[in-house]
Amino acid sequence: MASQTPVLIGADTLETLVANIFVANGCDGAEAGRIAHHLLGANLAGHDSHGVVRVPRYVEWQQQGFVVAGQQAEVVTDGGAFALLDGHWGFGQTVAPQATALGIERAKQHGTAVIALRNAGHVGRIGAYSEQAIAAGLISIHFVNVAGSVLVAPFGGTERRFSTAPFSVGVPTDPPVVLDFATSRVAEGKVLVASNGGKALPPDALIEPDGRLSGDPHTLYGEYPPVGPRNPSNGLGAIRAFGEHKGSGLAFMCELLAGAFTGGGTSGPVGERGRIANGMLSIYISPSHFGTEAEFKKTAEDYVAWVKSCRPDTPGGEVLAPGEPEARLRAERLAKGVPLQPDTWESITRCARSLGVTVPN
Repeated sequence: MASQTPVLIGADTLETLVANIFVANGCDGAEAGRIAHHLLGANLAGHDSHGVVRVPRYVEWQQQGFVVAGQQAEVVTDGGAFALLDGHWGFGQTVAPQATALGIERAKQHGTAVIALRNAGHVGRIGAYSEQAIAAGLISIHFVNVAGSVLVAPFGGTERRFSTAPFSVGVPTDPPVVLDFATSRVAEGKVLVASNGGKALPPDALIEPDGRLSGDPHTLYGEYPPVGPRNPSNGLGAIRAFGEHKGSGLAFMCELLAGAFTGGGTSGPVGERGRIANGMLSIYISPSHFGTEAEFKKTAEDYVAWVKSCRPDTPGGEVLAPGEPEARLRAERLAKGVPLQPDTWESITRCARSLGVTVPN
């Protein structure tokens, strides 16, 4: 599908609309606000694949009972510096921040903490949880999987075996460094955006059952209408892992650590599950407890500056640290509005009207 000229929607307008949609769908105001704020935050950071394009799918999942409003993350095992939490299929934007807050609290108490979360609804952009820890002065590492979601082919294969298995690291320097990516060649949400007329996929992002490489969203979704839901189970192909065997290996580890270890389950075999859930294994580290905080920050910030001083490979180019593009784009989109593909905007407004929510002109 050819890329369309995006429409610009003010950030406040968009956040209010999304919050109203989830209130109409059965969430209380606080939870609806968290969902809207997190999804908008992904768009502001340029991670449109994890932004408001997800709204119709979240609404559908809630209506089907696959994700449940009003849940709280429950501590199943508590060892002080480590804990296992169960999200009880609650919205990821509720239970994942709760798990992160517990990790921050325990790391400030013990110096380090390991927090496992299972059975969470889609937790969205993982970098948000790295940023939550950074705001508390902590380093954090997050391994994430999607139980019940097989979308990605392992290196050397054509069949789906992994979820998109995101990974994130946050480092509290000034400015902060945030690494955040799916271990797939592209996030599934980027395929979703492309199917709605957004940025085209790289021609080798997907793989057909016969091994041919593809950039066509139909490889993943099969046939679909111009506007409406997309179902990955309808497609015969798969997303490829990034970086050949390296990304494939990291995805493998995300499934084992965030899925098998937490007890929430791996991407597959899917069986009769019918719903997906995120698992997240997070490690939190307090530099102040290690007695090296000042030296760490100086050394780290000097190193970031030295890396950025590298001669660019193109005239007028620039070497950026992880997290810099997102910070710059956030400022720009807050000022100018959030660009959405027309089909994405139409899907959101159609969803709103189906719930009796007024759409701004």
